[in-house]
Amino acid sequence: MAVNDHPDHHADTDNADSADNADNAGSAGNSENADLRDAQEHHATQDTHATRSAHATQDTSENDTRRSPQEIAGVLRERIRVGELKAGDRLPTQAELVEEFGVERGAVRQALHALREDGLLTHVSKGSPPRVAEHRTDPDRSRAARVVLISYLAEAFRAPRVRVDALCFTAETLLWAIGQMCTAVGRGDVRPQSVEVRCLLPGPEVGLPYPVPVDGDAGRAEQLQSRLKQQIKDQTKVMDFYVTSVLGGYGVDAKVTFKPLPFVPSVKQYVLNGTLALQGNYRVSRIPYEELPDVEPFDVLDVSGFNSSLFEFRRDRGGQDAAIVEDIQNCFDALWESS
Repeated sequence: MAVNDHPDHHADTDNADSADNADNAGSAGNSENADLRDAQEHHATQDTHATRSAHATQDTSENDTRRSPQEIAGVLRERIRVGELKAGDRLPTQAELVEEFGVERGAVRQALHALREDGLLTHVSKGSPPRVAEHRTDPDRSRAARVVLISYLAEAFRAPRVRVDALCFTAETLLWAIGQMCTAVGRGDVRPQSVEVRCLLPGPEVGLPYPVPVDGDAGRAEQLQSRLKQQIKDQTKVMDFYVTSVLGGYGVDAKVTFKPLPFVPSVKQYVLNGTLALQGNYRVSRIPYEELPDVEPFDVLDVSGFNSSLFEFRRDRGGQDAAIVEDIQNCFDALWESS
């Protein structure tokens, strides 16, 4: 676990401790350990679709650790980006996507609607599988966090010693990007000597502002908070696996450490190798929430880490850019030392 009662959780614990932590996080039997082994073996084959398999390790609980709609959208978005799904192609049916991702139909619908809002899909609500849009925004020009972070991580991982400092509401975007880099390392595209990840996330006792029911239902709000806190725990556990087991398995000296924040950040910030900073605001939107068992869908206000914009600042540009990088790094270091 990461954001817990122990302020310093270092990922270089032994396998027995990792197994105990997995059980305590609410995994069903030994399914998580099996999933972790499967993901590690899949990375070892350097399969070009290893990221898709490794993300399955997030299913550490029968109820609270299924893939989020944002994660499902991210996987489908990547298939569109690399041409696995081409303009005009029909997506699998909702039933097929439900089976593939192991989620309820509501999560699939939210993911498809998110892709439609990005201009990537058409005919989402026509009763048949949606199609990939003929004309869509060039992903390389997007400022969306999922696109920006992975491109700059790929650059950072060319250095022999990599350090990633992250301050975020949840770890979903960083988790996805680190998974992508595990695949790149497995393929031999990059091979740093060491990787250190330091991540600041809201502590377990901190009240989360989102998601929140639009109707103000206090009971539902409590359920949503509980689910999200569990998801954050599971994200950190999978990140721990990616960094220590996958990267470590490739011979990289890798470590990840999480510390709890006493507040919820309204921005996400990353500093890569102390030379490049990324920063962006979380965007609040009204969306249908369909993930509570036996509860009709209801509207919530929520934020999406994948779709929030990120902007870059480089120390080597000098002037204002260098000052911003230094300021973000200093703020992170101060929070890190005080947490």
